[in-house]
Amino acid sequence: MNFLSKDEALSRLSLTNPIHFLALGFGSGMMAKAPGTFGTLAAIPLYLLMAPLSIQWYLGLTLLSVIAGFYICDKAAKDMGVHDHGAIVWDEVAGLLITMIAAPAGWLWLAIGFALFRFFDIIKPWPIRWLDAKVKGGVGIMIDDVLAGIFSLACLQGLAYFFA
Repeated sequence: MNFLSKDEALSRLSLTNPIHFLALGFGSGMMAKAPGTFGTLAAIPLYLLMAPLSIQWYLGLTLLSVIAGFYICDKAAKDMGVHDHGAIVWDEVAGLLITMIAAPAGWLWLAIGFALFRFFDIIKPWPIRWLDAKVKGGVGIMIDDVLAGIFSLACLQGLAYFFA
């Protein structure tokens, strides 16, 4: 059984290229099945490194991940010759970081945030689906996950308000 994708477009990227490495979510986007889920899982160690930071630093680094993501995703898509290829998962990394802004500490809250983000990223309620279809380039690749992260953040904070 081969777990890595053999996609021709993916073969145009190299993990030795820092932009490609980030776009592929540290290599997690190369999984043959559910690369978005594996990309979100790959964001967890980054989140755990950032979680102890002050809210200002956390927000700054999350904003940087989004802004850099516009370029990272656009460059990888152009290098692949495919808009929003499933292997490009930096948008999932940024989306989970958004979801987890000011989240309560603990693995339960991380698991809830992960599940919420995957739910909104997969279901794509309005306006996420509309923006995903209309906006192109790096911004288009990132925007649906940024919004899924914002929706997930709102739900997670609501749950935390009542249950934390």
